Amino acid sequence: SATLDLPGLDVRPEEIGGGAVRFDLSFDLTERFTADGSPDGLDGVLDYSADLFDEATARRINERLLRVLHAVADDPDRSLGAIDVLGPQERRRVLEEWNDTAGELPSATVVELFAAQAARTPDACALLAEDRAEGGLTELTYAELNGRANRLAHRLIAAGAGPERFVALALPRSTGLVVAMLAVLKTGAGYLPLDPDYPADRIAHMLDDARPVLVLTGDEAVPGTASAPRLVLGPDGAVTADGTGEAAEEAAARWPATDPADTDRLSPLTPDHPAYVIYTSGSTGRPKGVVVPHAALLNFLTAMGGRLTLTAADRMLAVTTVAFDIHALEIHAPLLAGAGVVLAARSTVRDTGALGALVERTGATLMQATPTLWQALVTDRPERLRGLRMLVGGEALPPALAARMRGTGRDVTNLYGPTETTVWSTAGTVTDRPGAPTIGRPVLNTRVYVLDGALRPVAPGVVGELYIAGA
Repeated sequence: SATLDLPGLDVRPEEIGGGAVRFDLSFDLTERFTADGSPDGLDGVLDYSADLFDEATARRINERLLRVLHAVADDPDRSLGAIDVLGPQERRRVLEEWNDTAGELPSATVVELFAAQAARTPDACALLAEDRAEGGLTELTYAELNGRANRLAHRLIAAGAGPERFVALALPRSTGLVVAMLAVLKTGAGYLPLDPDYPADRIAHMLDDARPVLVLTGDEAVPGTASAPRLVLGPDGAVTADGTGEAAEEAAARWPATDPADTDRLSPLTPDHPAYVIYTSGSTGRPKGVVVPHAALLNFLTAMGGRLTLTAADRMLAVTTVAFDIHALEIHAPLLAGAGVVLAARSTVRDTGALGALVERTGATLMQATPTLWQALVTDRPERLRGLRMLVGGEALPPALAARMRGTGRDVTNLYGPTETTVWSTAGTVTDRPGAPTIGRPVLNTRVYVLDGALRPVAPGVVGELYIAGA
């Protein structure tokens, strides 16, 4: 390095750094000159707070700055917006490595996979539902659930249900709800789940918009459904009133318990046909229908099945209204894996004591809920949640709640995804890392990108907007 000669003073180079920094992160740049005084570039020092940054992060920031400076020096006329801060390795990491989620899907549809599972384990418990007035549980085996769904499916096909059509479900949380949901899928139609507690004008708007061929209701009429053709189902899923005056037992006996095939349907079922439509509030507050095809539902269920690895010993407690797409995991995922679904009544979901008791009573092994419900449960009934696998999504998970859940359950999975991308798009195990829990990584055949305002990937740790792609 150049020496400086000052008369009467002893001058020597001194290394800068090692002490306290005044700012979280700062650059100190000075011009460098040759011996004859000509400009010869810049020298720089990066200071960073070791409480906030590690050395590797600081080096990456340094490399990005150098990359920008070199780009400007090489082409001074280039616009700043055209300069890429990411190096080739970082670009490959955020675009390819972190999105390496490609995987094979079963060649069968969701209804074919359920029928195959019913054939493999006909006597296993498929459903426990709180639909008895005295508080008892109705239990159905896989054979019983599949048989009831098949009979109803054939009845619905005769009434005009089929691919590219919808059937609305305005049913209480009972055995009949799960039977009807499966039956509609078996016809090739998509189901439109309605919450009977919704305002009548909201339900009427959804029916007018989706134009289902039928509305399936319980014995109690649901406000807002009067204008649509309907079938009345009992709590067991059997048709109790269809306008013909035929006795329910005789009507049920006329329809076969065999799995409907494409030859029975109005037209063949393909992966692109709608499986269900969910109405969200929309950005204006006006309900907006999101149609989810069979292929997307199958991809989601395959992704969750691979992550959760459910077995016949598992029972999943279903607590979410079917008007939210979260129900797709609660109902369908266990039934494709040979596990059991525990369908909690609406009154039970609203009572943390009753819900905790249902966990113990049924031997539930996992449950999915919003942070709001988990907060109530871990506050009021933590002793009844010991060993439960906890899935949480729908809202941001506060760090304090995440810590309490980790200390209570067997494991905690944080999930994220908008309805438009089929329930959940990312999943991550909640650990003891400081700060807010992450939303994890993209699920099977799904990609997520954090982009800037010009739709370019930002460097890791840089704020941007989340974009979701894939199946």
